[in-house]
Amino acid sequence: MVKLDKRVTWHRTDDASLNFQRWRVAVIGGTGGIGRSLSRLLASRGAHVIVVGQTFRDADTPNIEFIQADLSLMREAQRVAALLPAETLDLVIFTTGIFAAPERQATAEGIERDMAVSYLSRYAILRSIAPKLGAQRSAAARMKPRVFIMGYPGSGQIGTFDDFNAEKSYKAMSVHMNTVAGNEMLVLDAAKRYPHATFFGLNPGLIKTNIRDNFLGKHSLKSRLIETLIGWMTPNVDAYAQHIVPLLASPDIEIHSGAMFNQKGRSILPSSGLTNAHVVQFLSASEALIARATSQGVTS
Repeated sequence: MVKLDKRVTWHRTDDASLNFQRWRVAVIGGTGGIGRSLSRLLASRGAHVIVVGQTFRDADTPNIEFIQADLSLMREAQRVAALLPAETLDLVIFTTGIFAAPERQATAEGIERDMAVSYLSRYAILRSIAPKLGAQRSAAARMKPRVFIMGYPGSGQIGTFDDFNAEKSYKAMSVHMNTVAGNEMLVLDAAKRYPHATFFGLNPGLIKTNIRDNFLGKHSLKSRLIETLIGWMTPNVDAYAQHIVPLLASPDIEIHSGAMFNQKGRSILPSSGLTNAHVVQFLSASEALIARATSQGVTS
């Protein structure tokens, strides 16, 4: 159960009045779903946006450039990190993700696919760019560079690392909950590790996207029915983007690095059980799996 954190508050500004001129933004997963809506909205407000993904549909949209990448591969994540102009970025948003399939899927590097796409690719990119974030921005910049990591923080998931790559046994939901826990831990760890920037978690709740296709079956009847029901009951991606964009620029959260926010932009408490020792062990297992994947040859 997600619980509100009343210690963190911010004042909402009408998104139509926001001006992101001179902002340099990277959206990892910005070619579809929530990431695409955020990219298009930020670009329409004047930001220069770099989107990373597989299929680019906004070539005619001003202020957006594209880096094509298959983020199921750690080598690709490392390549993307090297291409991103981290030193000049004001804002980085991680939205890329899928759901684990009913049967275990492995990438060409031997990593369970959901773990690779939804969490480890983010880990690899963040650890590479975070030390350099904003290093060449103007000294007059009003805020530290910001990173928002989208997942389901505050939902009570702490993850396990005894079978981190689901090689001994496989349950789709257990694997996906490990990615949920990992993304929350990325926020908590980075907020302590990199004081020159600020890091926040976003929990958008249920929103109609194609993120569940890998679990439900792309274009399947089950997928269409479930997404239709979700669409009836929840905001669409554009409505969510319009609602959350004021948070991305709010000066009120500058002193709250490590905070998490729900679908309505209200601050929520982190999951209990995420002790320092647990976070260290989980992230060490993450690092080891990335190292294993990138040290061996890719198979077809």
